[in-house]
Amino acid sequence: MGQYLQRLTLRLAAGALRLPEAVRRLHTNFIRSRQADDGGFLGRDGDSDLYYTGFALRSLFLLGELSGPVADRAARFLQRSFATEHNVLDLLSLTYGVTLLDWSAGSQVLTAETTAWQDVVADQLERLRRGDGGYAKTRQSDTSSTYASFLVALCLQLIDRPLPQPDRLLAFILSQRCEGGGFRDVRTVKRAGVNPTAAAIGVLRLIEALESRVADEAISFLSRMQTAEGGLRANTRIPVADLLSTFTGIHTLVDLSALDAIGRSAALRFARGLQDPGGGFRGAAWDTDADVEYAFYGLGCLALLEP
Repeated sequence: MGQYLQRLTLRLAAGALRLPEAVRRLHTNFIRSRQADDGGFLGRDGDSDLYYTGFALRSLFLLGELSGPVADRAARFLQRSFATEHNVLDLLSLTYGVTLLDWSAGSQVLTAETTAWQDVVADQLERLRRGDGGYAKTRQSDTSSTYASFLVALCLQLIDRPLPQPDRLLAFILSQRCEGGGFRDVRTVKRAGVNPTAAAIGVLRLIEALESRVADEAISFLSRMQTAEGGLRANTRIPVADLLSTFTGIHTLVDLSALDAIGRSAALRFARGLQDPGGGFRGAAWDTDADVEYAFYGLGCLALLEP
């Protein structure tokens, strides 16, 4: 596993070990209940897909429950999924899922018949590279995305492939920086957001090019995104906090040794408040349903924030 994801994964797993057993069991049972007959995990539309499967596998790994029949069925789902070309989100879900299953369950998802799978993934990622040094979310898009560039960098690290032209990627990421210290996702957006800021800091950490001034201003931006609810909002136009922005912001602050820039107890209260009684987490105060994606964000917040 790449160093960045390994550090994040082990940090979250260590934090999850401190959670009460009842909490761990509640969310484990919920996630397991979302596994479909094909081995994948269900999203909100009722079908299994790589995106939700990736979050389910990450959550089960954090909980120490990625083994046995659940892991075996998920491995078969990933094997079948490999034959199709995917967008960058699904490619990360696939490569990360393969890595976690190999690491925790010894599943050896991709064996002799797919020995060159890393080359196939690298080729698909290369098709997303654009002239400005960044990466697009899909082959059909001409626009580089801060978030997509971060996902590509993670994928390449997972498959032990070098990042092509890191200096050009650095220039693209820095061009996405906005007044106030945050980063935008695409050039057409003028307002910085928590998630693209987290992605940009992630890229800069991956390529070892994060300057202290950029880090300090990003910390200041993220601290201003905490609302009275305790969580972080996606950007300055959105008045309410959400669990995704809260997790990505908190993880970034932890990575920058700056968690004290926000109210930790308030953020923990916000995350706890989105736990569903039946397991899983909701995305925000207005959300009515729990799913495996937000289960990961919620567990991640608890792992990073619980004393």
